Formats: sequence, structure tokens, C-alpha cells
Amino acid sequence: MAAKRDFYEVLGVNKSASAAEIKSAYRKLALEWHPDRNKAANANDKFKEINEAYAVLSDAKKKETYDQFGHAAFQPGAGSPGQGPFGGGGFGQGPFQYYYSSGGQQGNPFGGFGGDLDPFEIFEQFFGGGFSPRGRGSRPHPSYEIGISFMDAVKGVTREVHVPRGGAGEGSIRKTIKIPAGVDTGSRIRFDEFDLVISVNPDKRFRREGDDIILEEEIPFSTAALGGILDVQTIDDTVKIRIQPGTQPGTLIRIRGKGVPHVRGNGRGDQYVKIQLKVPTHLSRRQKELLEEFESL
Repeated sequence: MAAKRDFYEVLGVNKSASAAEIKSAYRKLALEWHPDRNKAANANDKFKEINEAYAVLSDAKKKETYDQFGHAAFQPGAGSPGQGPFGGGGFGQGPFQYYYSSGGQQGNPFGGFGGDLDPFEIFEQFFGGGFSPRGRGSRPHPSYEIGISFMDAVKGVTREVHVPRGGAGEGSIRKTIKIPAGVDTGSRIRFDEFDLVISVNPDKRFRREGDDIILEEEIPFSTAALGGILDVQTIDDTVKIRIQPGTQPGTLIRIRGKGVPHVRGNGRGDQYVKIQLKVPTHLSRRQKELLEEFESL
């Protein structure tokens, strides 16, 4: 039997990674290796490995135990008799229970893992929309991917799409669909006849982290040192923020409620403005003299 890979290696993060970094790494890999999207022969095994690693590293207590004891902490018999190190029915029997049917073969792609946590429910929590519970032998909805802009993703959009009418050669049907505000790449929306998987094109200025938005702004040294007022673009409008005297490069300034609408429920994320210094490339003689005088003081 092949030795288990290090969970940090599986997710491509280091031991000092934050919970957000672990979540982001899982999100990317789960989308890449999800068996509905990836038809590689080893997709099930990879998806199992990714979910197993995330189930441990996303839980602070399990992560601490793993950092101390490694995989041995989760082997049968590692805890008290009949239990895993966290009590209950033994971690060797959890955390995943899911059955996937593909190519006439049916079985649990997560090997010996049972329990009551469905990795597709985890996947749905990240990506939204419609993975319904699937039993043995059930057939998934057909899935189609649609590309939308960053602004359409954060504000919502109505689109017309063409989906196959039925079998090959039967043509297509035009459907008007409403994509809710707040979707992200990998969001999956369930319609009556099909699932729609969202792919969001990146924006040149705004960067998204969950439901928060990051925007970098350059300010001159004088503003960073003395303070001032800065006009900042949000996804809705332009707002003014105050730069405090002595602001350092890399400082994050939060604008509450100016992030992405929560795709489920009310409210929005925040926008963070990351301050960078604008260093002039050409200085006049007088400017150089003033800077040299400042430096000498």
C-alpha cells in the first residue's frame, strides 16, 4: 500500500498557512478534480485525497493533532478502544460518505471512509447551488459552463443560453436564466433540466477573496507621511477614505459593506484598500535638494 502523502503537500500549502489560505487551496483543487468535471482515471482518488486533507487541516483541533503526530494520529486504534483520537466511531471510518457512479462501476471513491459528512456538501458550501444528495446508481444532471464578467458575478445578471434539447442531433433550446449576485468561479446553479457551472473572468483592478474585495492604490510619499484624503473606486461608486499620517506600505484600510453580496442570505462583504507607495522615477534638482535636506534632518 502506498504511503499517504503529507496533507500540506496535498493542498499545496505550508504549515504556517492560515485558515483562509487552506480554504482557498482546497477550493481550487476541489474544483479541478471534482469527478463531475474531471474525467481522468485518477480523479476520484485525487478528490478523495484532497477532501481527506481538508477535513483535517480545516479543523483546528485535528490540525494540531496532525502537526504533532502525523497520519498515525488517525489510524485505527490511535485513540481509545473503538474510537479515533476525537472520540465517536473512529476517524478511520469518517469523515466522508458518498457514492459515485461512472462508466458502469459503482462504489465509494473515498475508500474506507464512511461517516456522515458528504464532501459534495462541502463543495456546495464553497461553490453554491445545486448538488443534490445522490444515492447509488443515481444519474447526475447534465452540467454546462458559462463565462461571465467580474461585475456580472458580483451584481447578478440575466442571460440567454442554448442547451441541448435531448439526444444528439435534436437541436437546442433557448433558456433565459438569472444568475444571482455573489456567485464566483465554480458556483453551481441547479435548474430544472441542467446544472450551470460559473466561470468568472478576473478584473483588472478588483481582486476577490471570498466575499471581500481587495483593491491596491498607490499614494505619494508625502501623502503617506502627512496624511490626506483619497478617492477610491468600489464596485458601486467612488468613496473618500482618510489616509492617516505615517501610513506604511501594505496597510489595509477597510470599507465596510462595499464587498460582494452574500449569495445566500443578506449582507455583503467588505472592501479592503491596500496602500502602496508611488516612487517617482524622475526628480527635478530642487526636489532632490529637498529630499536630501529631509534625509539629513
